[in-house]
Amino acid sequence: MGFEVEAGRCSEPGPRKRHEEGRRNEDFAAVVQPTHQDEARGWVAAVADGVSEGGGGAVAAQTAVRSVTGDYHATPPTWDTTVALDRLIGAHNAWLADHNRRRGEGTAMCTLTVLVLQGQSYTVAHVGDTRAWLVRGAECLQLTQDHTLDHPDLRSGLTRALGLDDAVRIDYLQGELHTGDTFVLTSDGVHRTLNRRRLAELASQGTAQEASEALVREAVASGSRDDATAVVLRVHGLAPARLEDVLMRGRQLPVPVRLRIGAALDGYVVTAVVADNGVHRLYQAREAATEQLVALKTLHPARAHDPEERAMLAHEAWLGCRLGEHDAGGFVRVREVASPSAFYTVFDWHGGHTLEQMLGAGRSFRIEEVIAGALAVVRALGRLHRLGVVHRDIKPANLHLGDDGQWRVLDLGAAVSGREPHVQRQLHAGTPSYMNPEQWLGGPGGDDGADVPADAGSDLYALGVTLYRWLSGRLPYGEVEPYQLGAFRRDPRPPSRLRPDVPIWLDHVVLKAVARDRAQRFETAEEFALALERGASRPLPAPSATPLVARDPAALWKISLAISLLFNMLLVVWLLFLPR
Repeated sequence: MGFEVEAGRCSEPGPRKRHEEGRRNEDFAAVVQPTHQDEARGWVAAVADGVSEGGGGAVAAQTAVRSVTGDYHATPPTWDTTVALDRLIGAHNAWLADHNRRRGEGTAMCTLTVLVLQGQSYTVAHVGDTRAWLVRGAECLQLTQDHTLDHPDLRSGLTRALGLDDAVRIDYLQGELHTGDTFVLTSDGVHRTLNRRRLAELASQGTAQEASEALVREAVASGSRDDATAVVLRVHGLAPARLEDVLMRGRQLPVPVRLRIGAALDGYVVTAVVADNGVHRLYQAREAATEQLVALKTLHPARAHDPEERAMLAHEAWLGCRLGEHDAGGFVRVREVASPSAFYTVFDWHGGHTLEQMLGAGRSFRIEEVIAGALAVVRALGRLHRLGVVHRDIKPANLHLGDDGQWRVLDLGAAVSGREPHVQRQLHAGTPSYMNPEQWLGGPGGDDGADVPADAGSDLYALGVTLYRWLSGRLPYGEVEPYQLGAFRRDPRPPSRLRPDVPIWLDHVVLKAVARDRAQRFETAEEFALALERGASRPLPAPSATPLVARDPAALWKISLAISLLFNMLLVVWLLFLPR
């Protein structure tokens, strides 16, 4: 089920205004459902209560609500929800304050409460004494605090309102959405008359529109002397988790303590401790409801208060969920936890071994097994690249052959998507021996000192190095240390020289994938896959040897120096020993 919200709103003027001609309802409310293009920005609802002074309250309330709800979906998608609301509300407050200074007599002020339902979270922005409520199960939570004078006789005196000052301080609250949540926005004409219990009862009855009408109708019948307005929104289905939802969860939830075998966490029972590298902990667990095995990944308690590590783990979880929305084939699926009590990620569990483990144990693969495995991995990388994601750490340790016979790419912790944390983007991630030379040596000219960031081609090069080792047991350029230049000053030997049963066409594919010059390599995963599929039927041409100047830009200088030294030595011999 996708994001499904039901909305209703109702507003009635106070008793005196209903009988006096020309008296306007100074409350105003609106709900805006996103179009398909704006779906990622979510639903926005607002209620405002004008401050009656010179008749400007109604204008202030209407313009405030229309400004926020009308312009919210036009804000840049890169803005956080709180940033977008802050800019919109702040701009309108400045306009109202300036309007009041110019007007001279009377003022246009209002209170305002805005609710945004987006992805799997909600955001409330609030100024004044309108209120936002959350009805969840048997609970009715007041999400806002009134900005009024703390005195029984001055409760209607506002300490904050739009138009009161040039700058306005806005309260924000964010939380997780649950299916079945009901949100209610009310003006003081409703919540000063109805108590919390009655408000929750009425908000839960009938449709959302019927509930909003019932709230206003009962408030008026109970003697409300002010305008009465209610907005009701019910959440029937959640959208897939957004990165912002996962980041918020990562900031708010605690990191689990060290889990021992038999420990329970949100319906998962730990069955084994798989890994602990000082940054992350990986557990095998069994889901109590289904008896299925899963993997739990958490931060090490030593990194629990590191916001960057939290953001990186949240980004990895979001990427896993995003891959599952399209086609999780070739990757490990991430499971969403409905109401987690701690910050962790749940993966499907697959028995089996990584390629690193199998090569380390001395397992040999037939040529057809290697080709089938490489095809599965390169197709998975193609899916990843089409989503704009670069893995950045392809190597045998991150390729897993499951007991079901499927190859999967592991560990998206270093991946970049364009929305990763800044520190992750700056991280020189990867394993040196599997990183393309230009990441160390700079651009096409080489040795220019400007490192080139990893891209889709970097993943294909790393897969080429992996394939070379898969076939021959060796690395094409040997073990490479960070910023080592000499390793790339020779062309790698064809794998068939190290393993005679490797066909010549596969030699050409592998050597093209690990070529020193990036212009000679595969440009896309689809091109790489096509070369493996065609095999001997349409073999690639033999790669040409890399020119000495390309492999070692200083070679000409070295040759010139050697010739110069030789000439000078001959000249010295001629001058000293040969007759004149």
